[in-house]
Amino acid sequence: MTDPLWTGVAAALVTLFDDDNAIDERATATHAARLADEGVRAVLVGGSTGEADTLTDAELAGLTAAVRAALPSSVPVITGASGAWRDAAAARIAAAVGAGADAVLVAPPRRPGDLHAYYEAAAKAAGNAPVLAYHFPGTAGGDVPVPALPDLPIAGLKDSTGSAERLLQELAVWDRAVYVGSSALVLMAGAVGAAGAILAVANTHPAESVAAFAGDATAQRALLEPHLRSKERFPAGLKSLVAERYGTSTSTRLG
Repeated sequence: MTDPLWTGVAAALVTLFDDDNAIDERATATHAARLADEGVRAVLVGGSTGEADTLTDAELAGLTAAVRAALPSSVPVITGASGAWRDAAAARIAAAVGAGADAVLVAPPRRPGDLHAYYEAAAKAAGNAPVLAYHFPGTAGGDVPVPALPDLPIAGLKDSTGSAERLLQELAVWDRAVYVGSSALVLMAGAVGAAGAILAVANTHPAESVAAFAGDATAQRALLEPHLRSKERFPAGLKSLVAERYGTSTSTRLG
């Protein structure tokens, strides 16, 4: 087993936009640094929470570079870099790594295909940067079947389905890093040996997210309200929560 790039809670970072819906790199990077100061161990740039479908490759690379520059080297930056087919994904992955991403999060195509070949191309494009698969079918690409995990050339997996049963299955079939993406499973993830969690609610409740992963049941319960509110009119609901706490922009490109 290879040691994971990080353990504990990462923030699935919101992408902050100005009033004209242009990316505000400085504000997003400042928000990332603030969350690191409050205890998150890593940040994900350009994931589903970051409105990835609206970002151009150039925007994603620029945002990756800005966030990487704002954080200490001890806090990894993971960049969402999926594609509808393997060459598109490979190009986006190479650009993200070139911009400073320490790892990439890659969802499979929505249509079933040769999953191994897809992730083989992803790993080649990433070079020495770890590739994490992303399982959140319907929201971000297609399915990553549990039985396929041991043979895929990936360093880990983010599973955002919120299925406790699937989490246990994942941990049973391989020894690489598993990260949950649902804030409903944070305490359980820590208890059963998952590497960590990559959470939208860590944008607003970083300390509670960290405490829940460490086994604090009160903190886990405290995540329910932001979990539910962040799902309302996504991503507008989450952007409103972030604005309430930190005074950031509520502008979105989606919704």
